[in-house]
Amino acid sequence: MSLIELKAVTTVFGPRPAQALARVRAGMDKPTLLTKTGHSLALIDVSLAIEPGEIFVVMGLSGSGKSTLVRHINRLIDPTEGQVLIDGRDVTGLSMPALIALRRERLAMVFQRFGLLAHRTVLDNVALGLALRGVPPAARRIEAARWIGRVGLAGAEGQYPSQLSGGMQQRVGLARALCADTEILLMDEPFSALDPLIRSQLQGELLALQADSRRTIVFITHDLDEALRIGSRVAILHEGRLLQVGTPAQVVAQPADAHVAAFVRDANRARAWRLASVTVPWPPEMAPPLLADALEEGMTIEAALPRLVGCSAAIAVRRGNAVVGRVDTERVRALLDPAA
Repeated sequence: MSLIELKAVTTVFGPRPAQALARVRAGMDKPTLLTKTGHSLALIDVSLAIEPGEIFVVMGLSGSGKSTLVRHINRLIDPTEGQVLIDGRDVTGLSMPALIALRRERLAMVFQRFGLLAHRTVLDNVALGLALRGVPPAARRIEAARWIGRVGLAGAEGQYPSQLSGGMQQRVGLARALCADTEILLMDEPFSALDPLIRSQLQGELLALQADSRRTIVFITHDLDEALRIGSRVAILHEGRLLQVGTPAQVVAQPADAHVAAFVRDANRARAWRLASVTVPWPPEMAPPLLADALEEGMTIEAALPRLVGCSAAIAVRRGNAVVGRVDTERVRALLDPAA
């Protein structure tokens, strides 16, 4: 069973969503619906499944429905039609006490607009999730300080949100969600206010965290390079419709339609493919490779390029503590330059 499922989720914003939805079902498009009725179609018949332990990236342009989708998972927004399931349980039918327990114990969220409590210090903001779960003050301060350091804000523990820049506030929001140590992490454009260097650093931190803890992360972004770097799978939305779901390599190599093709046209192909896709068996006539010299098969081709460029010797690929083959450099060239 998938951990999170959306089944035919449709969401219309406005005073009479059912009547507006009937017009959509009759063929009215999103711009016309807004012009004629004042209602906004956010999502239409979206169905998808998110597996435990994956980073599931939802991307699309502004207004495509990304933020609405992620807010259905923790029921900040209710759909007009459809179901949102966690472990097979429909969250839209939960009582308020059950919903509060779900949010407190299993879900954490990083908001695009930070969502910090102005009257609390950085340390207290980051420790909030642990405080709500009843973790003793000393323990939660230690854990909060650890995450503040990991997002690069050591020394700012006693400051208040108003004393921080926008980028620093966003890092506090990220630390708060990570510190909560929940099974599911919802991230709505969490790095959008950061400069490129800090953004890349925190993307790396997120991947390192995922390697350690295998949380289920739903990550919203409009940045294709970011989606390709961190996503296990990527979903692309356009005007509330789900166009495609697949691995980064599948989306780049096999776009579902013209819109997706245009979206990924300038994609960094080295970031989309992992070494597993260019691995072939180790030649039996060659001496066994040293495990310490092997590259992990989950590594992107982009990350492996410093080892690949100018290297004439075979480069081993490992899965955990076992060598599974070697890099096929001809396949690497073909993937990076398909027109060659």
